[in-house]
Amino acid sequence: MHFTKKNSSEKRIEFKKKLNNKKILRFPGAYNPLTAKLIAEIGFDGVYISGAVMSNDLGLPDIGITTLKEVSYRANQISRVTDLPTIVDADTGFKNCKNTIETFERLGLSGCHIEDQIDEKRCGHLDNKEIIPTKEMIKKIKVCINTRKDKNFLIIARTDANSVEGLNKTIDRIKAYEDAGADIIFPEALKDEKEFEQIRKNTKVNLLANMTEFGKSKLLSANTLEKLGYSIVIYPVEDGLNVIFKDGHQNNIIDKMQTRKRLYELVEYEKYNTPDKKITDFKTDGHE
Repeated sequence: MHFTKKNSSEKRIEFKKKLNNKKILRFPGAYNPLTAKLIAEIGFDGVYISGAVMSNDLGLPDIGITTLKEVSYRANQISRVTDLPTIVDADTGFKNCKNTIETFERLGLSGCHIEDQIDEKRCGHLDNKEIIPTKEMIKKIKVCINTRKDKNFLIIARTDANSVEGLNKTIDRIKAYEDAGADIIFPEALKDEKEFEQIRKNTKVNLLANMTEFGKSKLLSANTLEKLGYSIVIYPVEDGLNVIFKDGHQNNIIDKMQTRKRLYELVEYEKYNTPDKKITDFKTDGHE
């Protein structure tokens, strides 16, 4: 692209080097290339492409409806306009982890995360999620590791187990995912500093924290997360980029944001309910 200096390989190498510096890297969300350029201009460390935001941008709820073709098309557009590394949400692997990794690596992404929910997944901060067995997720991680051609393309294993099985079993899964070869672990929907700290004590690999507005996690500053030993923090939906760069969190602009409840109403989550499928039994209350 015009005015970019680094190719995908160079961006991946630089990203990996920065991870080794033990300073937290801030990756705000971009839903289009223009937002990615703004993220770079302000001075953030990287760009994050949220699966929920991609779904919502298409007018859909985040329940596994979007396809690899749709997400990869937008991810390519976003990743190529800056010299920053870009990581993308690959949901549950779009039913084919090998194809997913090949696609994102070919299109210049610096890494992606795969989660351990069932294919008919849901947004990570909704209730009643269902997760696959640990052994099945290990197989997915190994397929991802064995598929990539560039060892600097990072495989991030996300676990949604905390709100399903509790913290202890989440830790068991994290250890298994680490042993399977995941480069980074992304524990979703942790509640507070204690839970973030417990995860850090029980794994050696780099950790990613999700500071999403109106979710289950307490909104912690980047400095706090760095002290807790986290390497990356993502902000999936973020309009107040200058504020978050200056303050290190979005607490001061929450009252100006669209609530998660209003977003869920807009994409009509509850219309996707079906009586025989628990995973689509949505309620939009409780997410003010």
